[in-house]
Amino acid sequence: MNQTTEHYPTSAPAQEQQHQPGEQEIMHPEPEIIKSTHQGSSKLKNKVALITGGDSGIGRSIAVLFAREGADVAIIYLEEQEDAEKTKQLVEAEGQHCLLFREDITDPSVADQCVAEVLKVFGKINILINNAGVQFQQHDIVNISNEQLEKTFKTNIFSMFYLTKAVLPHLQEGDSIINTTSITSYHGHDALIDYASTKGAITTFTRSLSNNLMKQKKGIRVNGVAPGPIWTPLIPSSFDAETVAKFGKDTPMGRMGQPSEVAPAYLFLASDDASYITGQVIHVNGGEIVNG
Repeated sequence: MNQTTEHYPTSAPAQEQQHQPGEQEIMHPEPEIIKSTHQGSSKLKNKVALITGGDSGIGRSIAVLFAREGADVAIIYLEEQEDAEKTKQLVEAEGQHCLLFREDITDPSVADQCVAEVLKVFGKINILINNAGVQFQQHDIVNISNEQLEKTFKTNIFSMFYLTKAVLPHLQEGDSIINTTSITSYHGHDALIDYASTKGAITTFTRSLSNNLMKQKKGIRVNGVAPGPIWTPLIPSSFDAETVAKFGKDTPMGRMGQPSEVAPAYLFLASDDASYITGQVIHVNGGEIVNG
């Protein structure tokens, strides 16, 4: 497992991967998954979390950190079997159980099937992390095909509706839903127009669902995390090598972030420490000031 070092790398060497969602094991440097200084304190003891995109990147970091805090984990991933198995090993090394689902979350039936299996194995679900996403760089809107547009929206936002609808009847007071939005929800992105649009939808979905559940007095909290430039497999599998080599350098901190620096925001929102927080978004972006 990667360990925390005194200084994080400011950038990565130029590199590309040919297909999404990308493989974490062949990235260089490999993303940091969890900080070696983090000592578990049972913040999520006896909890069960379902995480989409949990095989690598931010999703893997969330899974391992949650396990260190006492949670059992189920992850849904698209096709990167080796990455998923590695995540499972890391979760089990923390003394917790990990359930793997190799599924396409753009299929509405997948949500019901996975939720049913999680309930069969673990008996409950306490935390839903809607994290999976895709992005495809296009410098001109006319180059965004209808197929790309549909894939981006189905993966990034439609799936959140599917999973939330399937999980919600099984959540109890004090449980939570956490959605991964993005800094692009607030700033936009000239080469990721469709992706940024889905992230804007996710931010609004988070706020609207939170209001809806509070009015129903269910006691279920809904929040989001908006990462900035974080070093995950999505980056070399989305951008050309030249863009990757400059990734994160334009942040106020002057560097890309690591998944290990994002996952604690999810832990905070999932824990009782955030019992008075709902409808909010935490910005983990290297110092960029955004409103909202």
